[in-house]
Amino acid sequence: MNRRDSLKAMGLTVSATLLLDSCKPAADKKTADGLVLDEIGRQKYEVEREKKLLAEKFFDAHEMATITILADLIIPKDEHSGSASDAKVPDFIEFIVKDEPEHALPMRGGLRWLDVKCLNKYNNEFKSCTPQQQLEILGAIAYPMQATPDMVAGVTFFNKMRELTAIGFFTSKMGIEDLGYKGNAPTKWEGVPADVLKQYGLEGV
Repeated sequence: MNRRDSLKAMGLTVSATLLLDSCKPAADKKTADGLVLDEIGRQKYEVEREKKLLAEKFFDAHEMATITILADLIIPKDEHSGSASDAKVPDFIEFIVKDEPEHALPMRGGLRWLDVKCLNKYNNEFKSCTPQQQLEILGAIAYPMQATPDMVAGVTFFNKMRELTAIGFFTSKMGIEDLGYKGNAPTKWEGVPADVLKQYGLEGV
């Protein structure tokens, strides 16, 4: 199943307002009158809140490494475009759990659950497991209807991880290009086409 089929199967509706590029620090771009481009049209409190969230850290290095592996297993690099981490999806997830705190505890708890399961089964935390072992444990939680009762917590976590990964990727510049979405684009008006003018008897008008 390719990326587009996967996205359709998950039934996700993504919003262009969640562009990943807005979730990472960048050099200020100023207009001629000294205004910062990223701040135009935004309330001061919105800008200050975003800067505050970007300056904070929620996940530790181990958690971020695990999130990166998971994201790339969900959306790997292919011949069409880069992987989830290439699109900075881990940074998006780091930002979203601070922007929408209801995701924070389920994500951290899910990462811990995944490590404990792997330690018990493979004697290694998830990120240190072999690729085959990682795929095996994910196979046990990626399909809710097939999961055993002891995997319910993992299913809930992976559903959220998969959803955030898809939203982060497909609202990034790379993801939008991957979908082939063009949106509104400037064009050049060259007048009414000749065949239309002829249809209405307006040639030469």
